[in-house]
Amino acid sequence: MKREQKPAPSAEHQKYLRRLRREDGLVGVSRIGLLLALLGIWELVAAMQWVDPFIISSPSRIARTIAELAADGSLFYHIGTTLWETLAGFAIAVTLGTAIALLLWWSERARRILEPYIVVLNSLPKIALGPVLIVWFGTGAASIVFMTVLVGIIVATLNMLGGFLATDKNKILLLRSMGASKRQILTKLVLPSALPDFIGMLKVCVGMAWIGSIMGEYIVSKAGLGYLIVYGGQVFRLDLVMAATVILCALAAAMYAPVALAERILVKK
Repeated sequence: MKREQKPAPSAEHQKYLRRLRREDGLVGVSRIGLLLALLGIWELVAAMQWVDPFIISSPSRIARTIAELAADGSLFYHIGTTLWETLAGFAIAVTLGTAIALLLWWSERARRILEPYIVVLNSLPKIALGPVLIVWFGTGAASIVFMTVLVGIIVATLNMLGGFLATDKNKILLLRSMGASKRQILTKLVLPSALPDFIGMLKVCVGMAWIGSIMGEYIVSKAGLGYLIVYGGQVFRLDLVMAATVILCALAAAMYAPVALAERILVKK
């Protein structure tokens, strides 16, 4: 048997696709142009001393600071420290948050008992627990990882629980009428239906992980990008503060990119 050939796209459809590609290209160029314009204005303001460069620093000075840190090797040490703490806390928070959400979906009684406590913990300022973490885990990386987990786990739990509970009730009733067990409903319907919520949770937790790790480094760390920001502020080196902040933004964007790619591949619009 001959395989049926798909009809060629119509001229209107091809024109529409070209227009979409042009629009995507225009958006990308506009983003880069806006960034370059802002950096240029910033550099000009500092060079003309319209605002004291000591207060706002400048892109060229920040670039020199990053180059100096890279030359003496300290940059990669601080990046590695923060990156390890962030990734470890992110992985633990996502894993435990998803597991807790599964437990709460599985047992309505457990959900009714624990949900108020989860809401209270979510509203608690996590930085208030800093002294407690120092007593429990000391001043090492364990305190920072735990802070990162603490910031992200409640968000992960609430996001995934909302996704599980949003599963179409009519489909659940249909599967039950066909004799499906709760485990089969979970694996065949609830988990696949919650995939967009899982991707959304990952996107949120990426940001929360960086917030948690930097927050922890503010409190206890002697290494890492958060430490550089604190140290730069203490010795009035705004170029060091800005350099660490720029690197943080780049790392956060790099960590977010695989999640965004997974969303485009796995979640069909």
